[in-house]
Amino acid sequence: MKRLDIATLFDTLAERHSPTVLHLSRPLDIAPDDAGPRNVLDLAALVEDWSARLAAAGAGPGDRVALVKRNHWDIVLLAMSAVRIGAVPAPVSAQLPPATLATLLARLDAALLVLDGATAQRAAAARIGLPARRRLLLDGTGENLPDAVPAADVRGHPAPAPRRRGADEPLIIVHTSGTTGTPKLVVHSTATIVRRLIGFEARRWPVLSSRPGDTVAAATSFAHGRAFAWTASVFWLRPAAVAAIADHSPQAAEPFLRAHPPTTLEALPATYVRWRHLAAAPAAENVFARVRLYISTFDAVHPPAVRTFLAASERRRPVWLQGWGQSETGPLAFRLLTRKSVAAVGERRPTTRDLGRPVPGRTRLRVADPATLRPLRRGRPGLVLARTKALGLGYVGESERWSAKQLGRWWNTEDVGMRTRGGSVHVLDREVDAVAGMSCVEVEDVVDDRVGEVVECVVLRPREGPPVPVVVTESGSLDPAAWRRATADLPELAEPLVMAADDLPRTGTGKVRRLELRSRLLGGAHPVARPRPAPPTSAGR
Repeated sequence: MKRLDIATLFDTLAERHSPTVLHLSRPLDIAPDDAGPRNVLDLAALVEDWSARLAAAGAGPGDRVALVKRNHWDIVLLAMSAVRIGAVPAPVSAQLPPATLATLLARLDAALLVLDGATAQRAAAARIGLPARRRLLLDGTGENLPDAVPAADVRGHPAPAPRRRGADEPLIIVHTSGTTGTPKLVVHSTATIVRRLIGFEARRWPVLSSRPGDTVAAATSFAHGRAFAWTASVFWLRPAAVAAIADHSPQAAEPFLRAHPPTTLEALPATYVRWRHLAAAPAAENVFARVRLYISTFDAVHPPAVRTFLAASERRRPVWLQGWGQSETGPLAFRLLTRKSVAAVGERRPTTRDLGRPVPGRTRLRVADPATLRPLRRGRPGLVLARTKALGLGYVGESERWSAKQLGRWWNTEDVGMRTRGGSVHVLDREVDAVAGMSCVEVEDVVDDRVGEVVECVVLRPREGPPVPVVVTESGSLDPAAWRRATADLPELAEPLVMAADDLPRTGTGKVRRLELRSRLLGGAHPVARPRPAPPTSAGR
């Protein structure tokens, strides 16, 4: 079998007569005239066509190509097209504020910026420039970006031959979610993201892998590295169908899910929350009845969501894969949840805080004292350190920040957690959000489980005083008596603040921007002291 090569993935699959058909929730923005199903030959042709356009627009081997457009799976196709000509794609979420987007583009110093008209318009309205040496505009008139080349003007050129690169050379630049500030740009190579991450996932593992009869659906942020890895591994396993969902609103997603009912589904945790009422529909109407495997990554998932979706499946033993990892490292730990494991309601120690064990043979984890970095015994909370060969090459424009997080052969995840006696890991909070003596994420789980009207809960650390819970409810109000009963055995909390869901600032992956929310509601963040001594000699063992 040929080695998986991102540059020619769909060509190889066509040679192998892959039967996989792609279904799209709406037409691709790079091919808006064709909304129908596509096979791997169609996808190979699209990648070749756009590799020719990128080259004609001025991108070449080794160049960075920034990709900024509204969420859809064609972001991955554009990234593959850049890889094909030897360039280094850098997908960036168009949902970022224009000022943040400009900061990332300045760090990238891209030879070519590929963007859509909506992004150009937002930047122009904010009077913020989008730095790049050349710009390629996918749609629109170009009045907001007069120096941009329209995509139609670079159509029809011959495609360069696929370019190969060394295993340790930069392949793609991905960015973190940015919950704690400006996202970081992470460089990955063929060795780290293809061989270590995609190669591992593209094997036929029991329960977890795509099967020949599967319809594999994804409702994710296609600008993030997870979508790149998901695409390659899923198509390599040749399921019957792949379904890409660009718009996650229930009104848009429900008809598509009904037309193409998934057997495996990967979605953002925030998307699962938005779809809970769809999963609660009667069996005869439920679009999730065929699902055997649910997957969630990027953020914490709360027990009620897991419980609702597992109950929606008509399979005898559906499972939920909860993954924990980072853009820098890929997956670090995972756990399979079942109907039985999430059956208990309102537990003080929610089961979803147990993220399972490190990925076997791929990852090592240790918990260290934040001040001394010395290992802590199991059961004690501390800073979670990871060791993996899938660790990226560095941060673009922030080499000192990368070096500060690399402790010998260990990587500082900047998460607070603990290891259990059985070896599993409980992630309690981001270090910057941590409150002494409690886990904010754990409290959020409990509130979400005990107060039925709560759609989402975010616990913030104030400058002084007890943590402040911010809650979103279905009614827009909160019953004080129900709140007191639900939180009676929890650590002391301030009076809850009720907000509308749309008022919560979010990243492109649906995570709440906690620092921004804290600054908006509480007037800033209390700094976290993070002394970092030189790693002890045992750190590299």
